[in-house]
Amino acid sequence: MTPGPAQVAVRGLTKAFGGAASPAVSNVSLDLPAGSLTALLGPSGSGKSTLLSLIAGLLAPDAGDVLFTGRSVGSLPPERRPVAMVFQRPLLFPHLSVGDNVGFGLRMRGVPSQQRRQRAREMLGLVELDGYAERSIDQLSGGQGQRVALARALVTEPSVLLLDEPFSQLDSGLRAQMRQLLAALRQRFAVTTLFVTHDQAEAVEVADTIALLLDGRLEQHDEPRAFYERPRSVAVARFFGAANIIAGTVCGSVFVSPLGPLAVAGRGAADGPGHLVIRPESLRLLHAGEASGPNTVTGTLTRSEYRGTHLVLIVTVGPVSLELSAPTCHSAVVGQPVCVQLPPEACTVL
Repeated sequence: MTPGPAQVAVRGLTKAFGGAASPAVSNVSLDLPAGSLTALLGPSGSGKSTLLSLIAGLLAPDAGDVLFTGRSVGSLPPERRPVAMVFQRPLLFPHLSVGDNVGFGLRMRGVPSQQRRQRAREMLGLVELDGYAERSIDQLSGGQGQRVALARALVTEPSVLLLDEPFSQLDSGLRAQMRQLLAALRQRFAVTTLFVTHDQAEAVEVADTIALLLDGRLEQHDEPRAFYERPRSVAVARFFGAANIIAGTVCGSVFVSPLGPLAVAGRGAADGPGHLVIRPESLRLLHAGEASGPNTVTGTLTRSEYRGTHLVLIVTVGPVSLELSAPTCHSAVVGQPVCVQLPPEACTVL
């Protein structure tokens, strides 16, 4: 296979395990451009790790195929696929030094020992572990172990890098450092990367695109912004924190709901039953005397929660509870009537 980053095409992959009520992965098709970084996002049990193992060749699919730059690798065993994989735990060899762990893949390829050691030292420098080559594995912290695992994965210059929640065992500070390191390594290595995570913020921070798996199915594959501004289903909107999902009926450019008729800027659904989705940060809490615009409703502030950087406010309008984000300096008082605007351009109808 030609060296360099591979264009990855997943076609109709399906995998079921005995005794399960439904497939772990169901008819998933996905295209990853060469050199891209895609976050594979979803809750626990959604099929993320299974899909990664199918691409790596660690599992055989019940149906479907995987192609690298147009060539099927479905019949190739894992060791013959130009893939490197990093797991939740580093899985380092305890009987080898740090440098020998990093150079293990080169050793399997017959690279001479002196060249192997030199490449390992260079890689350790890139992951900010200069001088660690002679250390034993039990001298490493969790974050250092994952840096060694990344160095070992990249030293062979794979065409595809698969990361299965590699930072999930680390505390929040170390996770942030590792995300920054991953971004820096992307500048150095042009490798197509699929990064599994269940953390939305992590996916948005590191990825060019996000592929969202729910119950083994690919719900949406898009740039991060689209999941907030253009979700393709109620399930996607709910997963990305769109707390305001209002059932109603689409009638042309108007959405008829328990809040009354609401103008919508863009048509997201045909006439008939649907849902209006608007994010908490898009709602506007109007001040006394402020001119009201379209889609303004009056309700009662029933809850106010301090979240450090902002307030979460709950406004009840008839049978509907709206969640808003507001600055911490906002002076609204629980129990008082308030006016809320749902800007038409921020309303998505599904």
